[in-house]
Amino acid sequence: MLRYYLQLAWRSLRRHPVMSGLMVLAIGLGIGASMTMLTVLHVMDADPLPGRSAQLFRPYLNPLPRSYTNNGLGPDPSINLTWPDAMALLQAGKGAQQAAMAGTRALVMPGGNRRPFRAQGRMTTRGFFAMFGLHFVDGASWSSADGSSAAQVVVISQGLARRVFGSNQVVGRSLHLDSHDYRVVGVVRDWAPRPMFYVDDSAQRYKGADDYFVPLSTAVSLGLRVSGNQSGWGKDGIGPKSATMSWLQFWVQLDTPVQVAAYRRFLHNYAAQQKAAGRFERSPEKAARLYSLMGWLAARHIVPGDVSMQAGLAMAFLLVCLVNIVALLLAKFLRRAGEISVRRALGARRRDIFAQFCIESAAVGVLGGALGLLLAELGLWSVRQRPDDYAHLAQMDVGMLGLTIAAAVVASLCAGVLPAWRAARVAPALQLKAL
Repeated sequence: MLRYYLQLAWRSLRRHPVMSGLMVLAIGLGIGASMTMLTVLHVMDADPLPGRSAQLFRPYLNPLPRSYTNNGLGPDPSINLTWPDAMALLQAGKGAQQAAMAGTRALVMPGGNRRPFRAQGRMTTRGFFAMFGLHFVDGASWSSADGSSAAQVVVISQGLARRVFGSNQVVGRSLHLDSHDYRVVGVVRDWAPRPMFYVDDSAQRYKGADDYFVPLSTAVSLGLRVSGNQSGWGKDGIGPKSATMSWLQFWVQLDTPVQVAAYRRFLHNYAAQQKAAGRFERSPEKAARLYSLMGWLAARHIVPGDVSMQAGLAMAFLLVCLVNIVALLLAKFLRRAGEISVRRALGARRRDIFAQFCIESAAVGVLGGALGLLLAELGLWSVRQRPDDYAHLAQMDVGMLGLTIAAAVVASLCAGVLPAWRAARVAPALQLKAL
């Protein structure tokens, strides 16, 4: 029966090519516009660490005076932690893993006749690698002794190892960054989660990756430059270890709900202690929070507002297209009242007529989906030409490709339900008299 209905649908589409073309074009334009923006939202709002993100949390502590205001100029200083707060959380060791970190950049000297180049890196503590699941292809992280003694050691990415040394097996060799030499202790597989959730808001979250990692204590001891937000508000001077300067990001791994609840209590107790000491001015409930990884991305509005607005407009455009398809299908189906009446007189039931026209609507959806897929690819190509740091990620994966076709079929079926129902309700006796 399905094959018969498909044959009828194909004949009907060929019998009225102009109307059929208009319906396919309408569904194609609506699906193309909506899937272009939904794909952009999909890549921007994706889980950066599937299977691991549920155990990663971002502590938030706000030591700012109540009187502090930046008048909307620059980022909020409270998104990062001060050195005393980060070290207090680190030394407490309440999580399965924890790490304090900040971005940095350096000039890499590859040696020989090769030209130096800039590389993006991270100053961090050794828990970074285990917590975020970086895979070592050679060597390992620096030791606790290296971290506490500010040893000049470095972990580098595969890409940097090949670019500088031509090999992954480089443990023990020396890497020259800016004016300092570092001993390579490990090489990790190239790692670039999207978005780069662990960086602060001044960095590009959808572009680039960290090529090297140095101990945080070493970076502070050598006075390495911080690439990121550094906000000071005190009158007693600022510096990397100042209690009135925020610049560090902090992440903690909590494996169970019990650990999450315990860590949240720990943060509130810490904020209460700092308030009692006169350092925090806000209540612990407002000064201390614990965000999940995805909760932190949502709180920081990682997806730009204009992208969300464009996605909403695209969905509204799809709705307009569907309304027009409903009108076209209704006109087309009701014009075939004579054909319907003859089929009813020959024994076809109302549900048979309804099924026939629903399948015809689905056929329109398949053709419109194919057109919409082409238009969506064209739209994504245009997005990739934009200067935004996320633009290069606008690629349609297999899941979104399947969703595009499915959305077109479902949309056309929804548009065809009312016209098919009306066609199935045609009174055959009245139509047969007029034949």
